[in-house]
Amino acid sequence: MLFRSAMLHINDLTYRIGGRALLENATVHVAQGQRVGLVGRNGSGKSTLLKLVLGELQADAGSITVRPRARIGCVSQEAPDGDENLLDCVLAHDPERTSLLAEAETSTDAHRLAELHERLATIEAHSAPARAAAILAGLGFSPEAQARPVGSFSGGWRMRVALAGALFANPDLLLLDEPTNHLDLEASLWLENHLAGYPGTLVVISHDRGLLNTVADRIVHIDQLKLVAYGGNYDRFEQVRREKMELATKAASKQSEQRQKLQAFIDRFRAKATKAAQAQSRVKMLERLGPPISVIEDRPVSFDFPDPEPLSPPIIAIERGQAGYTPGKPVLRNLSLRVDMDDRIALLGANGNGKSTLAKVLSGRLALLEGDVHRSPKLRIGYFAQHQTEELNVSETPYDHMLALMPDAPEPKVRAQLGRFGFGQDRADVKVANLSGGEKSRLLFALMSRDAPHLMILDEPTNHLDIDSREALVSALNAYEGAVVLISHDPHLIELAADRLWLVGDGQVRPFEGDINDYKRLLLDQARDARREGREPKDSGPNRKDERRAAAELRTQLAPLRNAAKRAEHQVDLLHRKNAALQEKLADPKLYQGPSEEVARLQRELGELGKALAEAEDAWLTAQMALEEASSA
Repeated sequence: MLFRSAMLHINDLTYRIGGRALLENATVHVAQGQRVGLVGRNGSGKSTLLKLVLGELQADAGSITVRPRARIGCVSQEAPDGDENLLDCVLAHDPERTSLLAEAETSTDAHRLAELHERLATIEAHSAPARAAAILAGLGFSPEAQARPVGSFSGGWRMRVALAGALFANPDLLLLDEPTNHLDLEASLWLENHLAGYPGTLVVISHDRGLLNTVADRIVHIDQLKLVAYGGNYDRFEQVRREKMELATKAASKQSEQRQKLQAFIDRFRAKATKAAQAQSRVKMLERLGPPISVIEDRPVSFDFPDPEPLSPPIIAIERGQAGYTPGKPVLRNLSLRVDMDDRIALLGANGNGKSTLAKVLSGRLALLEGDVHRSPKLRIGYFAQHQTEELNVSETPYDHMLALMPDAPEPKVRAQLGRFGFGQDRADVKVANLSGGEKSRLLFALMSRDAPHLMILDEPTNHLDIDSREALVSALNAYEGAVVLISHDPHLIELAADRLWLVGDGQVRPFEGDINDYKRLLLDQARDARREGREPKDSGPNRKDERRAAAELRTQLAPLRNAAKRAEHQVDLLHRKNAALQEKLADPKLYQGPSEEVARLQRELGELGKALAEAEDAWLTAQMALEEASSA
């Protein structure tokens, strides 16, 4: 029976594919107006569940009920195409408006015309073009682009048009599957804010922690074939689930201890006549304990980048560079930059501004049109781009791919490199065609880093990674001792993995003096200014340009202190990792079976490292205090 306030009710749902259950007796209800984040490991059945709700798949058992007469909307899997301009393409997603306008143009019945215009006014048909244009603008389309034929855009941009159409239709129940995959950071932030105010009911699959925290007021987790609901956003879900797991682990441990004590008593005294009754009572107590409590934790995802040998800085330097694809028409001009081995750089800027062009120049895949580029002679570069998944041979296994790049390596070494990225024996020998999107991405990471590159260039590395995999990637990048240049629409990844930001725009590459939250605020200010433009007197309220200029000046003043604090923190992390590795060596009993000189050398090194660590922590504390004092001044 449908809950009175429910928009969607899933009851005892079971679905199997190829004999394997994805969902089994799964139940959840979504109330009208809720914004639900649907989460779970890759392959757990999230996209399949949306297809079941849409009626594209049929369940083996159970039921799915949507509120009667509710309109369901989703993003079409087929990218729109043709000669229709973008604005008309989006407007066509409101079939009632289109139909009413067409009839109003041909009808001669005065009464019917009155009805038509009344209905058009009710659905606010007159403001529809402005609403459609605002959505397209938020997703990155300029007014000029909105007038172009949809078929003139690439597949990724046409999928943005499909998303715009789904948002414009404003259905009662909107289903979105990874809506930020085709978006840059700027469009992703706009979408977050748009969905946070969505008036209908929303179910969104996303691995973007920021989106789930901003948008969702409820999380539904696909866990052990069930649908488990949690109130709140993703951070709240993670906290509650961790607490539940801790309680379950303690309960299982306590029960196991009780079972062992009872069984020991039974085994010891069952054969003694004087203790038989007590032993029998223990048997009944053991039965009342029930089956052992099962605590099933997801297998952790593995990322482990091999560390390269150090190189003298800079590893790359560009002077007076011009970059592009056609002589005389540079995409990027006046490039003067350098990359050192301890750099963690994120490239910011809208799609089409030249981020990927810069990545190709740094990787050596694109030569400069003008200027000089200097690379360390021993420099090895690893390059990750999401489109490379299309270059994988679907009929071969991860082991086959790795062996092709390491033909002279023994099998254990080949498998060890795959194991760094979660490919044990069971998955290393599975054909690529049967791997999930996340597993294909992890295979690319394994292939890219096989020879311990000094610089890794990562272009949208998280598109097919689930949240746990993204967290594992962050940890691996922070432990990696080479340089990283990152292009990503994931603010969480940028915040945790990058300590320098380069803004790519207007044909230039320049440092952004601030962190990712400053950049978010800048984008929101720009969007707010664009909405206000032409609609407010110039003297009403504060001058946003002055505010931005003041904020920029403050960021510029704080930048040296902020960078000094980040460098100090990075140095402390590096020394802590070296200290832990050294402690592990000294704790190995085999060490003391060898020459005593080696033990003495390691102990001296540990003492020197301790002094260096203390000095680094003092420097970090001093830099942090200076930054805080300057920020509050």
